[in-house]
Amino acid sequence: MTLSRTEFMRLLPAALGQECFELSQPAGAMVLTHRGGGRQWQIRLTGLPPLRLGSIAMERLQVELRFEGYPEEAVDAFVDRFLRGYQRGGG
Repeated sequence: MTLSRTEFMRLLPAALGQECFELSQPAGAMVLTHRGGGRQWQIRLTGLPPLRLGSIAMERLQVELRFEGYPEEAVDAFVDRFLRGYQRGGG
């Protein structure tokens, strides 16, 4: 994703709804973890080198989603909602 961690966190409620999570920061990454009902999802953010377009530099993040114990339909629904939360208009 071409956005800062601050912008990622600002848009997160639209992507997750009301789901609660723990936040940790191991080894330069940011990890958001939700556990409940014998299942878990995790979002791991790692900084990437900025995207440079001439004199413009845009922050970038590698975003990894991990799921344990969720059926495929629930994972698909989560990912769809997550992507819609970060969707931008363009043209």
